[in-house]
Amino acid sequence: ETVGLVGESGSGKSTIGRAILGMAPVSAGRIEFDGRDITHLSRRRRRALASDIQVVFQDPYSSLSPSLTTGDTLAEPLRARGASRAESSRRIRELLDLVHLPVDALHRMPREFSGGQRQRIAIARALALQPRFIVCDEPVSALDLTTQARVLDLFIEVQERTGVAYLFISHDLDVVRVMSHRIAVMYRGEIVERGDGDQVSTNPQHPYTRRL
Repeated sequence: ETVGLVGESGSGKSTIGRAILGMAPVSAGRIEFDGRDITHLSRRRRRALASDIQVVFQDPYSSLSPSLTTGDTLAEPLRARGASRAESSRRIRELLDLVHLPVDALHRMPREFSGGQRQRIAIARALALQPRFIVCDEPVSALDLTTQARVLDLFIEVQERTGVAYLFISHDLDVVRVMSHRIAVMYRGEIVERGDGDQVSTNPQHPYTRRL
């Protein structure tokens, strides 16, 4: 399923995502994944979780290395997991097909792609190790509206094909409404409302959710 986490800038929603990824310290509370406490894992044990937990960041222009081709970008996590060249090549072609990019994208640099295409590459990279869960941190906010719609459709299609779960972080309730089975609303570091996606987005109970 997809859980949407929505709130204004500064509400703390991206901090939640970063804490789950081990990129922000946790001062209170607990993070559990598949019944296991992952709140304070060592760096080595956190790296072992990379096969299960991945991320798609907000900015498609800074999240890809400008010096690597698409093929090299997608090969990095696979080689780090010990995949052979043949295995990597096969998986990379599967990933390009999954995000609807042509095979010749393999040999092109990030500067040769539009923002929407770059975000498709970022999604493919996040999927490389077949994760069970992806943190999507404002993944369409840097895109124009038409491109946003196409990328949201892609996220939904990928979920239907792979069964991956998303935490979908956004300041835009309309975007979260499209994506989410459940929605949590964050205000000044606190969850002020949560529930079924349709209910929260069409019949909000909290005054802050109504303002959103």
